[in-house]
Amino acid sequence: MKVLVIAPEPFFTPRGTPFSVYYRTLITNKLGAQIDLLTYGEGADVAIPGLHIYRIPRFAGLGKVKVGPSFLKLFLDFFLILYTLFLLIKNRYDVVHAHEEAIFFCRFLKPIFGFQLIYDMHSSLPQQLTNFQFSSSKILIWLFKKLEDSCLKKADAVITICPDLADYVNSQIEDKDKHFLIENSIFESVQLAAPASPTHKKTTTAPGEEDLFPVQSPYVIYAGTLEPYQGIDILVPAFALFSEKKPDYRLLIVGGTPEQVKKYSALASDYGINKICSFTGQVSQPEAKDLCSRADILVSPRSRGTNTPLKIYEQLASGIPLVATRIYSHTQVLNDSLAFLVDTTPEDMANGLLEAATGQSTADKVKNARKLYDEYYSQDRYIEKLRRLFDYLNKKKA
Repeated sequence: MKVLVIAPEPFFTPRGTPFSVYYRTLITNKLGAQIDLLTYGEGADVAIPGLHIYRIPRFAGLGKVKVGPSFLKLFLDFFLILYTLFLLIKNRYDVVHAHEEAIFFCRFLKPIFGFQLIYDMHSSLPQQLTNFQFSSSKILIWLFKKLEDSCLKKADAVITICPDLADYVNSQIEDKDKHFLIENSIFESVQLAAPASPTHKKTTTAPGEEDLFPVQSPYVIYAGTLEPYQGIDILVPAFALFSEKKPDYRLLIVGGTPEQVKKYSALASDYGINKICSFTGQVSQPEAKDLCSRADILVSPRSRGTNTPLKIYEQLASGIPLVATRIYSHTQVLNDSLAFLVDTTPEDMANGLLEAATGQSTADKVKNARKLYDEYYSQDRYIEKLRRLFDYLNKKKA
């Protein structure tokens, strides 16, 4: 089977790291498929045997691609369409695996070139327009909704990444057998063709300190982007309250652009915790994993959303207690037997941190979390889900 994977993403940079694209491509390769990957010019190549990566021009002068919809992405997607046409004319593909908005043009190319089409749906694209404040136009959102529904119906198979999306897709399609829920639950280290050098040498909040762990203190660690919905504005005041009762703890926030780090560093100063709160800025995946492994408490303070964050699965398997907000993005996977779930207020998060630091149920939650991961989200289960998808496509083609 020859597969063309199309990923409209900055492929492996600190700002845009499409782990699902990597892991699906890696496992598909292990299942015996020949794969070409088409993606943006920004990023680093990965080391997957036999994988041929095609990139559109970098256009570095236009800046870096940010998370969510943007006019830059629209510009780059025009070139993605041209390169897709070139590859489809040059090669015969059995399957095109379209991630996110790539489905919009692949849906119209499918009857021309006769490939089977997988729609890898990480989010509802009409919802992204409002979630990332790209547009509030009812007409534009309606057009995206109509196009997305059409793509769901025309795709030979649809992948969703969380129960919320799965429920939505099942409400839109008649043939439920073509729908596969495959969570982004794998977090093994990505192998780059040219590994990045370490960057987490200094903290932005304590100039002069060479080490992010300068003292032998217990650490609360957050890792991820610093977008508004991630709840850093909840975490910082919560930690200030928590530190009044647990002054030995320190907070480390991993990730974020320079502008975001500057913003939240100022917030930490406003709450008087700048000496015990450090920021790394953007780091590579291996660095983030290494930093999180040193946590005494992990935290996910997200304030809104419905898609389950990739990091939740890694946190389940980490053996470290987790404090997370009680929103649907988390509770699709988490419950009170697995983590310390709290309301989206600084006061409740501070109480959750205190309970995680001193509570008698901490060990039981950690044990239950690891058991759940092994049973439902491990690599073996992930491979099994992808194998069922391609078995379905093979039977459908026959």
